[in-house]
Amino acid sequence: MSVFYRLSKVTSPKAKGYGKWYPRAVITQTVDTEMLAAIMQRNCTLKKADIVAVISELIETMADQLQDSKRVKLNGFGSFKIGIRGEGADSAADFSISKNIKGLHVLFQPEVKTDGSGLRQKTFITGCSVQEAPKNDVDTTKPANSGSNGGGNGGSTQPSNGGNGGGSHEPIGD
Repeated sequence: MSVFYRLSKVTSPKAKGYGKWYPRAVITQTVDTEMLAAIMQRNCTLKKADIVAVISELIETMADQLQDSKRVKLNGFGSFKIGIRGEGADSAADFSISKNIKGLHVLFQPEVKTDGSGLRQKTFITGCSVQEAPKNDVDTTKPANSGSNGGGNGGSTQPSNGGNGGGSHEPIGD
């Protein structure tokens, strides 16, 4: 298993890195709760319905705890907390929730473990490798139509011509 990538060229003259090529992760499929539960059922004694029930309750309980200004840590997974987007006020007296708080968002920090050599390893990417995405029937010679189905690139990048798709399996970790 590898994380696939494609090269994209920055085409906006105002962008940092204009004219350079950057790797972009390619998502091949979305695995939802039902699919995860089916896979997990094969690896343990719980039934799919039980796993889905626990995950559903976990979501509700986490939302309650996060909205009570708590950090939620799932051991071996990572921590979640609520962050605030806002604008500064000239003084504390000038601050108001309605004027200065612009929104809330959830922040996730994967668990980090230190290996024997002292390097920090993040959960989910330890031992991960990357590989150039295989060529397929997508025409990579034309810029994507940004107005078609929302999957376009907005004109800021241009996909590469792919290569042979073999790529290397370079291990990644930090």
